[in-house]
Amino acid sequence: MRTILVDIGPLAHLSGDGPLTGLAMSDEKSLISFEKGIVIENDQIIKIGNSSELVEEYGAPNTELSELSKNTISNDRIVSLNGRAVIPGLVDSHSHIIWSGDRSREVRWKLNGKSYSEIASMGGGIVSTVNHTRKSTDSELFNLGKKRLQSAFRSGTTHIESKSGYGLNVETELRLLEVSKKLSLCPNLPSMDHTWLGAHAIPKGVTHNDYFESLISEQLPAICEQGIARSTDVFCEPGWFTVEESEEILRQSKKAGLDLRLHIDEFTDGGGGDLAAEMKVESADHAHYTNDEARHKMNAAGVNTGFLPGTPYSMGEDWPDFNKMVEDDYVWSIASDFNPNNQILSIPFLSSLLVNRCRVDPLVALVCSTRNPSETTPHPTGMKHGRIEEGSVANLNILDSNNWESWCTRPSDTPFIGTIVEGNYIKH
Repeated sequence: MRTILVDIGPLAHLSGDGPLTGLAMSDEKSLISFEKGIVIENDQIIKIGNSSELVEEYGAPNTELSELSKNTISNDRIVSLNGRAVIPGLVDSHSHIIWSGDRSREVRWKLNGKSYSEIASMGGGIVSTVNHTRKSTDSELFNLGKKRLQSAFRSGTTHIESKSGYGLNVETELRLLEVSKKLSLCPNLPSMDHTWLGAHAIPKGVTHNDYFESLISEQLPAICEQGIARSTDVFCEPGWFTVEESEEILRQSKKAGLDLRLHIDEFTDGGGGDLAAEMKVESADHAHYTNDEARHKMNAAGVNTGFLPGTPYSMGEDWPDFNKMVEDDYVWSIASDFNPNNQILSIPFLSSLLVNRCRVDPLVALVCSTRNPSETTPHPTGMKHGRIEEGSVANLNILDSNNWESWCTRPSDTPFIGTIVEGNYIKH
């Protein structure tokens, strides 16, 4: 069965190889087309052409968009979008989906001037979430994760990276990845990319040195034997894991066949940028305080800088200068960093912050939410995603508007009338 979408308004296809940088990120002429149609077969886009020509080839519209998910027609389903805009499925390349507990009490502590480290010493922070998560059953964690994925999907996310990191022991880290794998098998939700983040913090009752040693001698071999995680991530930050410790974890992980990611320079310039460049990690995220020289080294090494605008928003801090990344022709992305202190899963909301508060072009924000992060979080089918082109996975969002810019102008609700994920239309 094929689905043919015709009468598309602006189509932000964002097609092409590799990430986009500089002025190419806002080149509307090369990234957006008009009066196009799309042919989807199973989970893949097999053809993009002029809408009128596709009608001649396949026939006139025979299905209403609202009926598309009901599969009532056994032959080709031809749907007129009546000029609605279409953009790619959004890609969230940094999230912490699976955990339990409630740290909302920390809001007042932050407002009273407590630092991240001070909050941790008061019984809050990552260790608090770890305690709750360890006590939760797999079923409880699965149900929490599924609810969060449904929220992300309603906001147009069709692929998401999911980290462990709230177990901080072998047993619970393995459990979190098992839950992540089980969630990835749920139909009509974002596909998932799995990351081991055992090096997220030091658990209570264990010395820093002992935990660091156990990451390499116990957790890493168990994670590799389990075979779910594609990547390793490390919280490389003064007070958490040093540059030297982070380097050793990354080197051992690379030896074991895992790809590499990093949390760097969230609170201060701690030298994480230089390490990211040296190790040529896929993505170096947060990067809030990374110095200009290190940013240059990272870009030269092919590192994608993953900014997480929801985090400074939730922490009451200023944003980095995103437009300087465009001016300097650097590769960058944005992602949610959904976590207990930053419970935002809407990429359109985060992009609204970029556009309306940081004066970032909405097309640049879209590239940073689709094509660029797709390069660091491959789709499980092996097909391209984060763009709409022949041969790519059929992941796309249909806007409730005839203007593509509306994707980031409705931060209080989903801007999408529906999402097609791996060829299946889901109405919002």
